Amino acid sequence: MGITIGALVVRKLSRAAEKLTPQGVAGALVEGLRDLADAIGEFGADVRAAAAEREQELRAGTELDAPLPTRGHVELPARRGAHAADR
Repeated sequence: MGITIGALVVRKLSRAAEKLTPQGVAGALVEGLRDLADAIGEFGADVRAAAAEREQELRAGTELDAPLPTRGHVELPARRGAHAADR
C-alpha cells in the first residue's frame, strides 16, 4: 500500500512540475487564450442577437416597416402644441 501511495504522489508531483516548465506554461497560456476567444465570440453573438431583437422592436414601434402611402393620400400628423389656427 505504501508503494501505491508513493507512486500516486510521484505522479502528482510530476504533473505539477510539468506545468511549471516553459512548455507547460505556454500550453496553459494557449488554453487560456482559446477560452478567452471563445468567450468573446459568444459575447459578440449575444450582442448581435440582442441588437437584432431590439431593432425589430423599434421598427414595430415606429412602423418603419409599414408600406409607403400612395401619392395624394399622405396625411401628416398634427404638430404638438400647435394652435387650431395654425392647422
